[in-house]
Amino acid sequence: MNVVALAGGTGGAKLAAGIQAVAGAGLTVIANTGDDIETLGVHVSPDPDLCTYWLTDQIDEERGWGIRDDAFNVFERLVELGAPEWFGLSDRDLATCLERRRRLDAGERLTAVTSGLARSLGAEATVLPMCDEPVRTRVRTDAGWRDFQEYLIQDHAEPAIEEVEFAGAAEAEVTAEVRDALAAADVIVVGPSNPVISIGPILAVPGLSEAIAGAPAPVVAVSPFVAGEVVKGPTDKFMRAVGREPTAAGVAAAYAGVVDGLVVDAADPDPDPAVEGLATARFDTLMEGAAGRRRVAEETLAFAATLRN
Repeated sequence: MNVVALAGGTGGAKLAAGIQAVAGAGLTVIANTGDDIETLGVHVSPDPDLCTYWLTDQIDEERGWGIRDDAFNVFERLVELGAPEWFGLSDRDLATCLERRRRLDAGERLTAVTSGLARSLGAEATVLPMCDEPVRTRVRTDAGWRDFQEYLIQDHAEPAIEEVEFAGAAEAEVTAEVRDALAAADVIVVGPSNPVISIGPILAVPGLSEAIAGAPAPVVAVSPFVAGEVVKGPTDKFMRAVGREPTAAGVAAAYAGVVDGLVVDAADPDPDPAVEGLATARFDTLMEGAAGRRRVAEETLAFAATLRN
């Protein structure tokens, strides 16, 4: 089975790991790069790296980010030497970013670098960035525009959000690798990620929404709300900021015209998240441990199969 998963943040990465346990090398992950940042002399790609660390069982599950049992020796020395201290990178995570910077400076495309790093670390699945061009998520507050990482880390996601933009998206292009993966897919899954800041930048790449909607495979999204609540991150705040209700119904509306079906948590209080023409399935979507991730993946793929048939 060939599966394409759109992913960003912890929820999307965890489901991607579950799908890899089922589909193996048949999985291609299209990861959000709107969170990317240049800092400490390196190019950091938080979501592609997060997916890679989940896929290779290196993730620090307790924190939900970074590499398990890693130290911050190099970062701490950098701070001693005068480097900015607000964006921390552990030693092995920094090594990933250093190698990314080296390859990009050598002229490689971000697509080749991202997929190559994932393979080097042992991922069965293919990890692709949503595009090669720089796209950056920015948040406007009453203090002005902030890059996403500044808003998330320095501002602790506290200021009210007045506007969200994906700078550079208009100049981005769908890569041949992304087009080929979508065309060959048996199932396309939109992970339980923040629809605004994790999936929104992916869908903002010109032509990508159309490529997904026009693919022969069924497209199903998994709501990020479990029992009506967000497991991790400011999803509800960003949903409200763009005029969507932070509910399964709001997720359905956000993906209208792109997805064929929506997976809703069995304990979700939303009585009817469906919009016209959108099928729904309800089951427990809390991904506890490897077994939980695989179970949600299997049930999601089984639901998609009913739409294909």
